[in-house]
Amino acid sequence: MNLHARYPGLSDLRCRAQRRIPPFVWEYLDSGTGTEATKARNRAALDRIGMMPSVLHGEFTPDLRAEFLGHEMPLPFGIAPVGMSGLMWPGAEGHLARAAARAGIPYSLSTVATQSPEDVAPDLGAHGWFQMYPPRDPDIRRDMLARAKAAGFGTLVLTVDVPVASRRERQVRSGLTNPPSLTPRLALQVATRPAWALGMARRGMPYMRMLEKYANAATEGLSPTAHVGYLLRTAPDWDYVGWLREEWDGAFIVKGVLRAQDAKRLDSLGVDAIWVSNHAGRQFDGAPASIEALPAIRAETTRPIVFDSGIESGLDILRALALGADYVMLGRAFHYALGALGERGPDHLIDILRADLVANMGQLGAHSLRDLPTHFTLR
Repeated sequence: MNLHARYPGLSDLRCRAQRRIPPFVWEYLDSGTGTEATKARNRAALDRIGMMPSVLHGEFTPDLRAEFLGHEMPLPFGIAPVGMSGLMWPGAEGHLARAAARAGIPYSLSTVATQSPEDVAPDLGAHGWFQMYPPRDPDIRRDMLARAKAAGFGTLVLTVDVPVASRRERQVRSGLTNPPSLTPRLALQVATRPAWALGMARRGMPYMRMLEKYANAATEGLSPTAHVGYLLRTAPDWDYVGWLREEWDGAFIVKGVLRAQDAKRLDSLGVDAIWVSNHAGRQFDGAPASIEALPAIRAETTRPIVFDSGIESGLDILRALALGADYVMLGRAFHYALGALGERGPDHLIDILRADLVANMGQLGAHSLRDLPTHFTLR
């Protein structure tokens, strides 16, 4: 099958994924919170960023390499953490880790993934990032850090924009709970998605494997969108960031920053990179688009910047790089690819994004990613 002929863009993968995974899983993956205004704002703001083509550059092959935290990456994008990835497609974390390793790009495993760091370790490439939701108990923190390090994760990502559970009304209406409970209503949906159902039957219903070691408290009383992780984690403060900086001896990124003054203060705490993100509209429906917040943060921090939220193409990646990002991560997009094509999906999406980067850089006359901010952005 010629995948590029049948599924030339992310929109094609998204449409096929919706047909192949159960509706309640789709609602978890695709939804934001509230009226989803922030999710829509991410897309609209990216579309407002124009880029000026430049002509008469002759034949050239764009250089897609990106320097980030002392590493030369072959591509300027990686795979962002998504909780419960294995709910979207059986074995998702392993599929994503192997695809990232083949491409030489980062893969970020969530604390609330359906595979543990130990599970993913055999599939991990050179750029394993471990995303931490902040545990309250210092002993659990230290144990999580030790497990991630032993499994080969060299970069720690602390997510700070989830101080409380979001409501995600679409997810609630779908009937999905954490951990998933297969009610008659959901079982009927599963029956209409045979490929997904067969894969789940082989692997078993997904759950948060890393947390099972620590989950000794009941989950009764939690909201439908919450899970056992909310019993373990806390809303971090500045001292928490400082504590982690001292405990973790690898690269340290703080994810979920939208305010320039917060980025400046994080600089002073010695974090290695700032991750600009509004959690793709899944946490707070009144936030600005992440791309709108990026330039002010770029002006305020000397640290490298990671960017996510709303990225759907190579052109979107170039837009973020032009406005000050050093590296770009995609989360939902890779899970659309999994839902559409299973194990083949992530590799195909990487190919789509790579081709889109080359095509658009050719139109811009941009020989390398370094050319983008100086010559080609229109605000």
